[in-house]
Amino acid sequence: MRILIIGGHGKVARLLTPLLVEDSHEVVAVVRNPDHVTDVESDGATALVADVGAMDDVALTEMMREAGADAVVWVAGAGGGDESRTYAVDRDAAIATIDAAVAGGPGRYVMLSYFGAGPDHGVPADNPFHAYAEAKTAADAHLADAELAWTIVRPSALTDDAPTGEIETSRAGASPGSVSRADVARVIAETVQRPGLERTIIEFNNGATPIAVALAAQEH
Repeated sequence: MRILIIGGHGKVARLLTPLLVEDSHEVVAVVRNPDHVTDVESDGATALVADVGAMDDVALTEMMREAGADAVVWVAGAGGGDESRTYAVDRDAAIATIDAAVAGGPGRYVMLSYFGAGPDHGVPADNPFHAYAEAKTAADAHLADAELAWTIVRPSALTDDAPTGEIETSRAGASPGSVSRADVARVIAETVQRPGLERTIIEFNNGATPIAVALAAQEH
């Protein structure tokens, strides 16, 4: 497969790219900063310098067409802090790329979200996390309504711990906890190439079930 990663220089993306390359996939990593080209190329990706937050619908659709990808993976994010930037990136830019994928990209789209996103996320308006919760909820809902073979990946709080290769999903009874970025990368790497996970939401923590087994239990 040829896979377009939006947010190609992020921590999860840089763990994901080598996994995809190892599985014989071709990766195109979208980066906003030209200084990050060398890094993502060292991970095994072809770099594509583009600021998706500043592109209009026509430019985004053309980017999707020119990339020629079989799947899009969104792992970008504003990184917290400024509320307006959070909405601009995590909601507006994400939604724009979903629309571009519908108009001119592949039919497969995998979105990185977070465990608990949704209309009932319960984050108070005065909580610094509120803008992110609202932004991800809106982007997830837009993707769920799109004519795409989508999957929404919702990990718990991210850590930099070593990968365990094991998770537990909310379908198996897991509540929000934590999960290593390395295991999130492996979940995404497996998810993007599993047709049985299309139109599925996967919420998970680190746990005691091998990733492949946990994902197979959610296939339909």
